[in-house]
Amino acid sequence: MAELSPAYRQLVEQARALLSGERHRIANAANLSALIFTELPDLNWAGFYFLEGEELVVGPFQGRPACVRIPLGTGVCGVAAQTRTSQRVADVHAFPGHIACDPASRSEIVVPLLSGDAVLGVLDIDSPRPARFSAVDQAGIEALARVYLDSLG
Repeated sequence: MAELSPAYRQLVEQARALLSGERHRIANAANLSALIFTELPDLNWAGFYFLEGEELVVGPFQGRPACVRIPLGTGVCGVAAQTRTSQRVADVHAFPGHIACDPASRSEIVVPLLSGDAVLGVLDIDSPRPARFSAVDQAGIEALARVYLDSLG
């Protein structure tokens, strides 16, 4: 894993403090979505989808209204959940099967939320700027996803 930048180290510490002592998955997802959306520049959506059966269902988020259900393996979120690997997409319009919930989105990063062998859902972040997310962002957002998972106990 890449070393966290000073900005992401600070954001991870803010997230730990914000979620400390609370184990409710919806409450923590709501607060972490708000923190990410307000602290990271050039975003138009930040939030969670939770796995229910064979599809992801929208959870707490910040941004414009979102797609409610995403089948596993479909779109960036569905691929991240199915493959259990982070997806960093510089141009969502070039991603096969991309789901355009917000046509203003141009780049996206999705981190699967894994608990042992189980996929709980994904942390999804979109930007209206092409190629918004770097390897540094990926390491930082993966660290934020771990803070969320750790908060659940």
